[in-house]
Amino acid sequence: MVGPRDCSGSGTLTTPTSYKRKRCTLNPSTNQTRAINDPVFSLTSLANFNVSEAKSEVSGTRQLRVPRGGNWVCQGCETHAVSLPRGLRRLYPVGSISFWIHWWQGRDPLMAVGPTDFSPNSRLMAQFQNDELEYVVDDYFDVAEFEDNDAFAEYQLRGSQDAGSDFEDDFDEQSKVKTDTSAMEARNGKDIQGIPWERLNFTRDKYRETRLKQYKNYESLSRPRQDLEKECLRVEMGKTFYDFHYNTRIVKSTIVHFQLRNLLWATSKHDVYLMQNFSVMHWSSLLRRGKEVLNVSRPIVPTEKRPGLLSQPLSRVQISTMAVKENLLVVGGFQGELICKHINQPGVAFCSKVTADDNAITNAVDIFQSPTGSMRVMAANNDAQVRVFDVQNFACLNQFSFDWSVNNTSVSPDGKLVAVLGDSADCLIADAQSGKAIGNLKGHLDYSFSSAWHPNGQILATGNQDTTCRLWDIRNLSESLTVLKGRMGAIRAIKFSSDGRFMAMAEPADFVHIMDTQSGCIKGQEIDLFGEIAGISFSPDTEALFVGIADRTYGSVLEFNKRHHNQYLEAVF
Repeated sequence: MVGPRDCSGSGTLTTPTSYKRKRCTLNPSTNQTRAINDPVFSLTSLANFNVSEAKSEVSGTRQLRVPRGGNWVCQGCETHAVSLPRGLRRLYPVGSISFWIHWWQGRDPLMAVGPTDFSPNSRLMAQFQNDELEYVVDDYFDVAEFEDNDAFAEYQLRGSQDAGSDFEDDFDEQSKVKTDTSAMEARNGKDIQGIPWERLNFTRDKYRETRLKQYKNYESLSRPRQDLEKECLRVEMGKTFYDFHYNTRIVKSTIVHFQLRNLLWATSKHDVYLMQNFSVMHWSSLLRRGKEVLNVSRPIVPTEKRPGLLSQPLSRVQISTMAVKENLLVVGGFQGELICKHINQPGVAFCSKVTADDNAITNAVDIFQSPTGSMRVMAANNDAQVRVFDVQNFACLNQFSFDWSVNNTSVSPDGKLVAVLGDSADCLIADAQSGKAIGNLKGHLDYSFSSAWHPNGQILATGNQDTTCRLWDIRNLSESLTVLKGRMGAIRAIKFSSDGRFMAMAEPADFVHIMDTQSGCIKGQEIDLFGEIAGISFSPDTEALFVGIADRTYGSVLEFNKRHHNQYLEAVF
């Protein structure tokens, strides 16, 4: 997986770790622009651009400036900063870098589509706020104006005093009506995300057409892919298994690393947990309320203290991945942190750094039941290690080493096998007790970042940056059983419904596909959205599917409800 500090002469720059905004003054000879540090400004869109590294530093930060020729210069290797064209700060205060490049080239930045899968669509509507449609490109203003331009920031201050308070104070009933969308409103013509297409200078269909033509998927490996289409199953799309039910912007999903998208989990059809900035939020779809359950923006001190517990206080943590099962919440961090919290209890039960490696990011966490019935937590890290912890004592029971950074693991329903995916085109199936590889899955052309087991334990699904999801029958691992293709990007999240009837797979942006496994996946539903997808999750009873969208203005949680045969009659009566 691309690490947070990767930088080379022609290398890749990715999402930085968190940092405070500060003003830097560049030498007037360097384009006479001012640099800012912005924790919500994604640098992942630089991934496909050549970056030259200079030796000088400015205030100890990495300076990325774009001269009028459009070439980026990188200086230093610690914290990322960006030089922005002054007149564009108002237009796209946190837009992806491809906007700036298109602007410098004299093209329309709104219609620009990013070079990577952390695309400009993640900020595509940043200027189209309902109460602020008009804007002035030459309206210069200070960087400090971004400081409090987030409803969550004010709440975080209050939350430090009362972490159990409901996340409603910033939203009165009028704002709920204004920002949220119900199924009835959608049937009456309102966009399900609340995007005011009728007030824009292009239609939704036109933007979708342009988006599909210009979107460029991020690739780690350059391999011929012209024959990939021939392998893929032809799917009859157009089915509707889950209907749109509700979209809320009261809580908003956020993304830190563009390749990690397991940041939303549902524990019931009314309870959803998602990452929002430095917090994990709980959304009640029944009460339409949001509530903070974990805040990692300040020092974290574990509440459980007993002999032998290798827990330690942590400073501020940047969440990279998470998992929720029953009443257990597990969070992984950018510096190798692991945090465990019982949702029904105050405080944090366990927190620690599982590794001191410089390349320590926790890429995935999985909560599973061992063959003996004990609850376990599996953490996959960029240091090529997989660690297994006992939930009762939070002791590290096993540690498995691999030849490459591990991006994702998932344990089979019986707890005996584990799928191991990472910075390799091949995936592994290993023994969950020993870590010994017992199967090698060949077929993908790039790195994999998502996997899921069918509830019957015989089918494994793997999602890859080659834009495909492959299904494997563990009784015959010589070749994949089925190959399913996305519309335009990598498959970064996969989930099966608990009854195994449906499989949902999410691309980095815009598309979630629901496959009918009973038909052999030849029938499917395509959910067409705009925005970066932070995560997907079926409710345990299969009645709901939740999708987290990360976008500064239109970030939200969407709920889709399973369609039943008698649904039409229910609607009539």
